[in-house]
Amino acid sequence: MSRRQSRPNPSAVVERPSRRLTAPVRSRLGAVQASIADARQVHDLVNAFAQRGDMLPRTMGEVYENLRDFYVVRDSDQVLGCVALHIVWEDLAEVKSLAVRQEHQSRGLGALLVDACVREARALGLKTLFALTYRPDFFAKLGFRQADVMTLPRKVWNECYRCPKFPSCNEIAMVLDLGDPDQP
Repeated sequence: MSRRQSRPNPSAVVERPSRRLTAPVRSRLGAVQASIADARQVHDLVNAFAQRGDMLPRTMGEVYENLRDFYVVRDSDQVLGCVALHIVWEDLAEVKSLAVRQEHQSRGLGALLVDACVREARALGLKTLFALTYRPDFFAKLGFRQADVMTLPRKVWNECYRCPKFPSCNEIAMVLDLGDPDQP
């Protein structure tokens, strides 16, 4: 099976956490694919950030429809953070709905969640990963670079134009080049 055809194990824990994780967090938490039992907490977490204007809100229906895109970090039954990897095109995916509970921020959980998206994007053979964010410094520390959102026309014309913030969105596009998946 070629690298492009292989699928990551959806229940696998991402084992290579960011260097920013503290040792106790690194040893006991991992990013895993979200389950049905996580949907309510993902919805509530994303919408808490949306109420502050940090991201777009998601309906419960949208969370269920896209649940297979989500990774979560759990401590027992509590979701501490979430993120979604949304495929936009054959070579392009977006990191969406990245949220970490306020009391668990600055512990490396966001980096752990983004790393899960990067690993899956690479396993799927994608070439480019991007995020639209109000926190470009966070993504820059993870290797993303700032780009003009108009260099992502499939995102803009497939989704952004339907957003209530379009065309006056002030989110910053951050892009990570994953390289050519067919090259060793």
